Amino acid sequence: MNTAGHSEATARRGLELTPFRGLRYDPDRVGSLSAVTSPPYDVVVRPDGLHHLQDADPYNIVRLILPQAPTPTDRNEQASDTLRRWQAEGVLTTDPEPGLYVYEQRHADGMLQRGIIGALRVSDPAEGVVLPHEDVMPHVVADRAALMRATSANLEPLLLTYRGNGSTATTAEVVERLADKPPLLSTTTEDGYNHRLWSVTDPSDVTRIQSELARHQALIADGHHRWATYRRLRAEHPSPSPWDYGLVLLVDTARYPLRVRAIHRLLHALPVADALTAVEGLFRVRRLDIPLAEALEVLADAACAGNAFLLAGDGAFHLVDRPDPDLLARTIPADRPAAWRTLDATVLHATLLDHVWRIPEDSPAHIAYIHDTAATVDKAERDGGTAVLMHPVREEVVRDLARQGVTMPRKSTSFGPKPASGLVLRALEP
Repeated sequence: MNTAGHSEATARRGLELTPFRGLRYDPDRVGSLSAVTSPPYDVVVRPDGLHHLQDADPYNIVRLILPQAPTPTDRNEQASDTLRRWQAEGVLTTDPEPGLYVYEQRHADGMLQRGIIGALRVSDPAEGVVLPHEDVMPHVVADRAALMRATSANLEPLLLTYRGNGSTATTAEVVERLADKPPLLSTTTEDGYNHRLWSVTDPSDVTRIQSELARHQALIADGHHRWATYRRLRAEHPSPSPWDYGLVLLVDTARYPLRVRAIHRLLHALPVADALTAVEGLFRVRRLDIPLAEALEVLADAACAGNAFLLAGDGAFHLVDRPDPDLLARTIPADRPAAWRTLDATVLHATLLDHVWRIPEDSPAHIAYIHDTAATVDKAERDGGTAVLMHPVREEVVRDLARQGVTMPRKSTSFGPKPASGLVLRALEP
């Protein structure tokens, strides 16, 4: 099978997943496992969400992945001190033997995802083993690298997908067999997902999983910045070292398809009125005095015909679509694949942000990337900025571009469900 980011690796080396001794919360030392978990660091963007997690339990993992202190140095030192203290107090304990981990997420709406957590050999893009589909922001990579250096730990797994052989795959057989046994842990988080974890310590099972994965390559579904961080830190440490590997969750999407959602933009210093004035004559603009759910349906319909966005922040929604073809020809590079040139994210960044609104996409002072649709709108209305709501990219488009080695504009997609942070960590030093 030759699907982008999921086909069997043509490089000499494929996915190399190794066991590790997981660092996990002692359930007897915390109020509940659900109270110490968190979404991935880049999903927790609202201050109220951060404070809610901090208040949920004094040992919530957010104190490690998003430490709060006056300076970056202080934050990283605080995370390091907190991690060491929790280990010394027995709040976090190391599993007795190395293993891989089967991880399950199940929701009442029928969503079921299972995969394997392990330490994956960090490879370069030229090897064609782990394929990115989005660009990264250097300041975010630098921030995550500083945190990992300070803590000497992989605090949360990133999400990778590959295309196995479905029900006939060796890994699937091991996963399904363990899923019928009592788990190491089981907890249900506020979003309604039940999380279960099992360890794979039998040498024959580990070998069978490793042998199968060695024939595959993977697509980064979530965690481009952390993968770039793994690569930076690997280069800083003489090999062989624990930094040659990074913590990942691998999901076989032939058996467990992921959901693809949009990541929205919040433009802090651009009022909606100014945003609309700037696009006048360049895009069609329609005001929608309807609820959010209905506005998103209008956006979905418009996206079927071409590039479309919803602007919000002034109490209404504004559909912005039908861009001027001459404008697109002037602002979007012609030497890229057609599937890339016509992405909403490409038009947003190359045309609207760079050319029309002149907003630097890599400046946290000017733009934020938010997964939650309602939260993006609410914050825009509170702060006087502009929410730019996006329509999700189809998964086959992501695969096609990854197969061609073409990266999409940063924060173009949100694959899910994402693994919860706090269920298993990987310490790089004893």
